Amino acid sequence: MDGLYLYCIREKTEDVSGFHTRGIDGKREIFTIIHRELEAVISRVSLLKFTSEEIQKKAVEDLNWIKEKAVIHEDVIEEAMRGADGLVNVIPMRFGIIFKDKAGLKETLDRDYAKMRRLLNKIRGKQEWSVKIYLMDSERFELMVKEKNEDIRLKEQEMASMPEGMAYFMEEELKETVCNEVNKELDVMSDNLFGKLGEEAAESVKTKILDREMTGKTERMVLNAAFLVHADKVDSFKKALEDIDEDLKAKGLHLEYSGPWPPFNFTNGGKS
Repeated sequence: MDGLYLYCIREKTEDVSGFHTRGIDGKREIFTIIHRELEAVISRVSLLKFTSEEIQKKAVEDLNWIKEKAVIHEDVIEEAMRGADGLVNVIPMRFGIIFKDKAGLKETLDRDYAKMRRLLNKIRGKQEWSVKIYLMDSERFELMVKEKNEDIRLKEQEMASMPEGMAYFMEEELKETVCNEVNKELDVMSDNLFGKLGEEAAESVKTKILDREMTGKTERMVLNAAFLVHADKVDSFKKALEDIDEDLKAKGLHLEYSGPWPPFNFTNGGKS
């Protein structure tokens, strides 16, 4: 028996070109169901294979399956956002929302219609952009912190004149001090940059700092943020990002940005 897997809600379009991406099962076609001024982007799925219990089981036993399906989920939403005539306003749904039939889907669309229209009005004419900052050269950044910190410089001078045994213990203490100061400086810097970029955006939100396993990078992530930017200000926003990246390079850091993305972080949330 089949059900309907929901990827996103978007404003009603005149797009009849169809979708290139296959559905969450890798086989079924993507299609839309129109309800008043909304379109639900969906595909058919087996209710036996995609029960909430089965998805929870896979989340524990088969993370590769979850990752594969999550990628498909996001790919469909991105295609839904990029209509034939340009970007379309979409409300991304969280992974794993399934309805037994069209009647249940339309009932939900009718019940939440006003809320969805408000969300679409909120994001209309705006784009979500992701900004991440990485510490590329920890030695260079640490040197900068040391040069700025009078206490650290004095301790290094004091340690240089000590007998070797005493110097060892002070060196360990100094390492801890330097580490704390580096972390403090990174926090202050990322907060300042987040605030500065937020002035260029309609809305902004800090998202979870990802570990190296998640990013696939050896470098440490120090800022992960999303910004909802007016479409007519995107060029100036990107220019500000590029200028900031030039300044960061001298400190051993690097800024990466990407977009536009479906507005996960400003509707029903949560993309890194």
